[in-house]
Amino acid sequence: MKKYILGILIITFAFIAGYSISSVAMSVTQPELKIAVIDIPQLVVNSDEVKSLKIEQEQKIKNIENTIEKAKIEMSKEKDPKKLAALEEKYRNEIYQQKLAMDTEYNNKLTQIDNNIKHSVISKARAMHYNIVLPKNTVLFGGDDITAQVAAAVK
Repeated sequence: MKKYILGILIITFAFIAGYSISSVAMSVTQPELKIAVIDIPQLVVNSDEVKSLKIEQEQKIKNIENTIEKAKIEMSKEKDPKKLAALEEKYRNEIYQQKLAMDTEYNNKLTQIDNNIKHSVISKARAMHYNIVLPKNTVLFGGDDITAQVAAAVK
């Protein structure tokens, strides 16, 4: 009977010791969770690349408006219906091509800017040892705001 009780005590002690060691090992290997928040709209608005892209877009829109004005003037001078229809088709195609090129270039540059901002956020967060970065507008409470630090890198 004493051997039986001694055996149970040894098994219980081994189980408790193993569980305690496992708990200590798990707590040591898990890194501290650091969470950051970032105001993405503020980064986008303050980005020099976005400001430059906006200026380019405004210039391209002015070019399209100039083409439209040129078409109106040229079409108002034309009296022949066939030539008028040909001019209208010519300018419609020209304006369509300008708008298509403008939209394509805008989307490509915007994607590039978005990727640059994401890479800046990731590299800055890693340098500051953050595990998670969330958009500020989705977080109700908590997290360190690193918008200013990333904004300096994005400029």
